Formats: sequence, C-alpha cells, structure tokens
Amino acid sequence: MSLRTILVLMLCNLVWSLNVVVSKLVVDDLGVPPLFYASARALLVVVALAYLLRPLPKELGKVLLIGLAIGGGSFALLFMGLETASPSVAGIISLSGAPMTVVFAMIFLGERVRWRRGLGILLTLAGVLIAMGSPAGMSGGEGAMLLFAAAVIGALGSVFFKRIEIDARAMQAWSGLASVVVLAPLSFATESGQFASVAAQPLEFAGALFFASIVVSVGAHTAYYRMLQQNDANLVVPLTLMTPLLTIVFGALITDDVIGWRLIGGCALAIVGVAIIVLRPSRNIFKPLLVKARF
Repeated sequence: MSLRTILVLMLCNLVWSLNVVVSKLVVDDLGVPPLFYASARALLVVVALAYLLRPLPKELGKVLLIGLAIGGGSFALLFMGLETASPSVAGIISLSGAPMTVVFAMIFLGERVRWRRGLGILLTLAGVLIAMGSPAGMSGGEGAMLLFAAAVIGALGSVFFKRIEIDARAMQAWSGLASVVVLAPLSFATESGQFASVAAQPLEFAGALFFASIVVSVGAHTAYYRMLQQNDANLVVPLTLMTPLLTIVFGALITDDVIGWRLIGGCALAIVGVAIIVLRPSRNIFKPLLVKARF
C-alpha cells in the first residue's frame, strides 16, 4: 500500500469522525430536528449524484429498501441518538455494526463463523457494552439505544447489499432518493420548527449540510471506494478503525465529551474485536461495509 493511499484513508477517517461531531452540533446546539436534517442531507446527495440514477437497477424495490437501511434510516437514528448522546459514545457504538453484520449473515446468508470470528464478535459487543455502561454512555440515556439501533439497521442493510447487482456509488444515489422519499414526509408529520431552526443560524446549517452531504457522503466515500478498487480490502478496511478513535478525540476537544478509562477500555476492546472480524475471510459479506456501513 502506497503512502498516498494511507494519507487518503486517514483523511477519510478524519472527515467521518468530524461528521459525527458536526451532526451533534446541528441536532443539539442548532436544534435542527434530526429527521429533517437526515432528509436534507440525503436530498443534497441525490442532487450531486443524480446522473447515477440511470439506468434503472435490477430489483429496484430491493435497492430502495437496502439503500434506506444503510443510508437515511441509520442516519436518522444516529441523529436522533445524538440529541442526547455524545459523539464519543456514538463512535464506539457504531463498531457494533460489524458483529451484527456477521450475525445477520449467519441468519440470512448461511455464513459460517469459526472460533476466531466468534471471539471477535464477543469482544466487540463486550467493548460496546462497557462503553455504554460508562458515565458518558449512561448520560446519553435512550440516545445510546438509538445509536445501537442505527448500527443494527445499517448492518442489516449491509448484509443484503451483497445480494443485489449495483455499483457502490450508484447505490449512494438511490439510497439518498429512498431516504428523501421516506424521511421528508415523516419529518413534517412528526417534527416541528424545521425552518425556524434553519433560519436562526442559516450559514452554520448550510455549512454543516454541505460538509455532511458533499464532503462526507460524496467526497470521502468516493475516495474510499477508489482506494478499495486499487488495493486489497484486507489492507484498506482495517485502517477505517481509526474513525472511532478520532471521534473520541474530537468529541473531547469540540463538544467537551466526558472521557474516562471505562470508555477508552471499551473502545480498545471493541476495536480489537472488529479487527479480528475484518481480517477473517468471508464469501457472504461485502467487507467494505463491515466498518463503514453508512452512505
């Protein structure tokens, strides 16, 4: 792997981790309703990637459902969780997506798991539970559970992504479209104050929205999949484990997250577990989505 590839992947980690912190600021400090923010992010992604909506993919219904799961559905739950939970806790809980992906692959795809990956699943979930039981995790209340639900929904979508024929970048466009169609009406049916919160600080909202949709979902993900095309997935995917570590750092620096030894220990244990899962071979799982399962 070249130095350029490593630098690009580190930049992707930086962007992904900052996005969690930025999202916290949007739904908490700016008071933007989470479903509205998720739908607005998805809309901008669709506008940027509209050219990828042609030709129509095979099994369009499945593409839309899976796209909603790994896109707007998990993002909506993430943003809802961040209203009360900290970015640091969100970064660690997101690691539970990897073992849940393997579990769902066992259930739906007949994936066989030997003792090493079984150990990885146990270590990851144990680490996440330790982090959720830390003072920072407990202070998040139901937000932590919503973050875990986001990881589960993303993992479920990741499993079935393997079973459809569509390019990863085209999937981003369809994921965005499915998310807008579902989340925008849901936001206006269940939330209030969407436009008032945006009007209060329009520049901050516009900057965050551009960052989340264009820089993160279009830019960073495009770079990530390009690196996957040029390098072995076993070399690329483990490097994305830097994201939760950087999220903890930025959470402490920007949103004053409470960082204790229990949170750090849980994170370390979960990362070891995910690393074991990622490095083991699999025929039924799209490995790039094991760690980075969000569009």
